[in-house]
Amino acid sequence: DLHVPFPSDREAEIAHGSLSVDKEPKRGGVRRTLSVKGSVMHVHFEAEESRTLRVSINSFFEHLRLVSQTMESFGPPR
Repeated sequence: DLHVPFPSDREAEIAHGSLSVDKEPKRGGVRRTLSVKGSVMHVHFEAEESRTLRVSINSFFEHLRLVSQTMESFGPPR
């Protein structure tokens, strides 16, 4: 499980909304669930193979970085 803190509840919700749209491919064998509690986004990964889990987590972090940089560029949400 991964816990990603954000500066505010709103930013956690925005990140959740952006990242939950990008579903894992069914043939990949990875299941990912996202939820938000307050200003923390919780991510749970399940996979049968370590290689597919690694690829999925790396991809998730790339998308998370992009979402975080975009929010930072536009300033805090109102």
